[in-house]
Amino acid sequence: MRLEITVPNLPESVNDATLLGWHKQPGDRLKRGENLIDLETDKVILEVPVPEDGVLLDIHRNQGDIVVGSDLLAVMETVEADVSPAEKPPLTASLAESSPLSPAVRRMLLEHPVDPANITGSGREGRITRKDVQDYLDGQASDGSSSDEPTVVVSGITARAERRVPMTRLRARIAERLMEAQHNTATLTTFNEVNLQKIFDLRNQYRTRFEQQHSTKLGFMSFFVKATVAALKRFPIVNASIDGNDIVYHDYYDIGIAVSSERGLVVPILREADQLDFGVIERAIADFSRKARDGKLSYEDLNGGTFTITNGGIFGSMLSTPILNPPQSAILGMHAIKERPVVEDGQIVIRPMIYLALSYDHRIIDGREAVSFLFTIKEILEDPCRLLLDV
Repeated sequence: MRLEITVPNLPESVNDATLLGWHKQPGDRLKRGENLIDLETDKVILEVPVPEDGVLLDIHRNQGDIVVGSDLLAVMETVEADVSPAEKPPLTASLAESSPLSPAVRRMLLEHPVDPANITGSGREGRITRKDVQDYLDGQASDGSSSDEPTVVVSGITARAERRVPMTRLRARIAERLMEAQHNTATLTTFNEVNLQKIFDLRNQYRTRFEQQHSTKLGFMSFFVKATVAALKRFPIVNASIDGNDIVYHDYYDIGIAVSSERGLVVPILREADQLDFGVIERAIADFSRKARDGKLSYEDLNGGTFTITNGGIFGSMLSTPILNPPQSAILGMHAIKERPVVEDGQIVIRPMIYLALSYDHRIIDGREAVSFLFTIKEILEDPCRLLLDV
């Protein structure tokens, strides 16, 4: 029986999607539930699963096409049919037979085109990463064996080449939102530094028991989330947003956690963070990181949020001014934790120190409130017992 495969209903507020790449070609066997095609939106990559076992007959859309809900993508035969398999291009066959590839890696392989069988994966369980592909391409360029960009030598001088590739939907959306934040808000940034010695001591004391009880490691982010929520409760204007001429106060605490992915920076939402314990927060953040790496974040993961925390410290940043995530009115920037000399009780001691930055929309948040909010976070992190006593 012939079966039409169409674009699934797109999430609310999404008008269209870009066809990122096919995982099968006409004549290929299809297994129910396996991913047939990737559709890229401005936030996530959607997978279109195979509805039934069978054979792919025809493809009606090409890579790069813009599609909307219910558009016809392909036609398949759901029962054994006298269909002679079409000759598969070497790249497509290799992509189908190789170890699982993330959508971002698959996009790079299709853009260049590179046979993944020639690339040694450095990721978990030998998976190929974007860095593996880029290293392979750089190596091909350096030894002159790249089939993608031929090397031209004129009078003993190697000609410099350029490549032009379309901007991804996510990258275009990031650019749009950053410009929107710059143009439509009155952004200021205030800074402070925090002594994390007591948190270090607390983690060292309970790390093993915490991991045994909660099946996850005790990191730093849960302390920052808890401290942020406590500060937001004291200064609700920082958790508010502007809607026209109104200020909307949010009596809930949905904290966005900025996560770096192969496609760009994404901000999944830790919902009702005030009701979550340390273990749940740490597991949720680890899950966000894993889903971002694998391109599995959903619209439900990314929609909403009242406040954002971003951590440039994992890349070595010492100080930065984070950009607002509209319509939110503030964002907390974490940075690298470094041992530095500080003065305590008249003595110079070495302590693990971190700089914090709070960027805020000065249209609704005054400097006094912003500085007091950040100082509250500092007080709590330097004496985490305050979280138990709510002081």
